[in-house]
Amino acid sequence: GNGGSTITQQLAKRIYFEKKGNFERKLKEVPMSMAMELKYTKDEIFSIYLNRAFLGSGAYGFEAASQRYFSKSARDVSPAQAAMLAGLLKAPSAANPIRNLDRAQSRGNLIVGLMKDQGYLTQAQAIRAKNNPAKLSQTAADMVGGYFADWVLGSAPEFIIKDANADVIIKTTFDKGAQLAAEGALDSVFQNLKQGSDVQAGIVVMSPNGAVRAMVGGRKTGLAGSFNRATQALRQTGSAFKPMVYAAALENGFQYNSIVTDEPITIEVIDGTYEPQNYSRTFDGEVNLTEALAKSTNTVAIKISEEIGKSRVKAIANDFGIKSNIPLVPSMALGTAESTLLEMTGAYAGILNKGMSSIPFGLSSITIQGDNESLLEHDASNSLRVINENAANQLTFMMKQVIKSGTGLRANLGDRPAAGKTGTTQGARDAWFIGFTADYVVGVWMGYDDNRKLTGVTGGGMPAEIWREVMLRIHENEALKPIVINEDKLISELNSKNSTKFINGIFKGLGNKVKESSGSNFILRLQNLFN
Repeated sequence: GNGGSTITQQLAKRIYFEKKGNFERKLKEVPMSMAMELKYTKDEIFSIYLNRAFLGSGAYGFEAASQRYFSKSARDVSPAQAAMLAGLLKAPSAANPIRNLDRAQSRGNLIVGLMKDQGYLTQAQAIRAKNNPAKLSQTAADMVGGYFADWVLGSAPEFIIKDANADVIIKTTFDKGAQLAAEGALDSVFQNLKQGSDVQAGIVVMSPNGAVRAMVGGRKTGLAGSFNRATQALRQTGSAFKPMVYAAALENGFQYNSIVTDEPITIEVIDGTYEPQNYSRTFDGEVNLTEALAKSTNTVAIKISEEIGKSRVKAIANDFGIKSNIPLVPSMALGTAESTLLEMTGAYAGILNKGMSSIPFGLSSITIQGDNESLLEHDASNSLRVINENAANQLTFMMKQVIKSGTGLRANLGDRPAAGKTGTTQGARDAWFIGFTADYVVGVWMGYDDNRKLTGVTGGGMPAEIWREVMLRIHENEALKPIVINEDKLISELNSKNSTKFINGIFKGLGNKVKESSGSNFILRLQNLFN
């Protein structure tokens, strides 16, 4: 299952070359393999290979894997345990016993049969091994964070992780308490779901600077495997994308109390017209931006995106860390583009981080055991200013109202200040809730792997409940801490109705027809207005 390479070639690749499967590397593999075969016996080569092979959950080599899964040396494993480890060579993630014990045992039994056929086990030993398949040690069963471990190791330089000739010490951002909070919250909310449901979910917990503290890549269902829904699943973001629209608006002259008319609109597009609807199928007339975000009003988000320019919204989203493709179409403002939960949670962290980007990371440092200097350290200087601090404060205030009085009521944490946004995609195939307190940013996604419709689920429902449960558990025994945004002044100005009616006038002047535009002239008018 390795493209026809011999074990010696695979070992040469692991020790001497990068992973990229190019022709030049293949040419180099052959003489290196021949040199190794001249120096070592086949048993020695096989032994070196087994001590470098990846066997899941961050374990490289049979000794490390035996300690990881069975809490014992590889010299002391039973035939069933040895067979399970051998079965991981071909499927280290999919057959990872921590994540999928049944599959690991099934592969182990297959290996037991091969061991009997080739004379390594007697008939009686094989029957005994199959009747008593390997189980995880209690220490291994209690370990958490498998999805996080695989993600972190996947993001580390391969030449350091796989090919170092000494013990490597990896320091990560992982927080076991946060991981237990995330897993416990998911189990708690999902226990109300009907037995056998294969609906999936993902959770990411991070600090405001992007340090990932916990990660749940999926629920344990009969279909669960190695796929990480927090980092690998590209899903439509729905209204969870709207904070990016409002971030662009606030950066380009709008205020949180600017008035816009929620009304039926028709947008001229290349192949006809586009008439977006609100979830409620009703229109509220004049609303300020804070109300529009709290109620997740579609028409206002699209009006703003069209007026300031879709390219500006996309640029803000990209700078906040949403790197997946965002087509420049009117419905972009409603989250028709796809992203990962990790990217989206990182983008929200940037809002909490006063408008500075927060790129998600899990590796703090890598050192060789015994060395004082790190081979690799996280570089905090890659953060950039995306929106000004005043805009970030206003957006945070707006997102607090989502939880206080808008679509995110079920995420309310009582006395603990929190801000967030719901997201439900067209046809309810994805449901999101992402938000933050002063200390943590948490993202939750729900949906089916095959993109089926969710029944009776919106972002303000189960995802908001899961989010709330994670936050309650993670903040247990922690003092209340404000999100510092000068809130009293913002509330006072919002209630005074001292709003920029001129913006509303611009929209009214256009009537209810809006042409797709770059928005550059409109930006100039707004900047003049607020200078």
